Amino acid sequence: MARTVRKSGMKEVPLSEVKDDLSRFLREAETQEIVITRHGKPAGVLIGFESEEDWFEYRLEHDPRFLRRIEQARSSLSAGRGIRLEDIEQE
Repeated sequence: MARTVRKSGMKEVPLSEVKDDLSRFLREAETQEIVITRHGKPAGVLIGFESEEDWFEYRLEHDPRFLRRIEQARSSLSAGRGIRLEDIEQE
């Protein structure tokens, strides 16, 4: 599975610097989130991906349809319907 935890914290960078050297900040964003500031205030976040698998996982984690399915499955399990993976016996 893809690595979703960043290696280090966040770095704040003014928008003017990002505009001047976007390629460098994209490389840096592979290992840490870059908070882009405008007039000293947070305006956005640059998130990089080390691989296509990281990109796919990010999209899945933010897909409202997928998140609804997860919530439905949890609700179903809480209501006593379904089988938990831990309860399945291996043959």
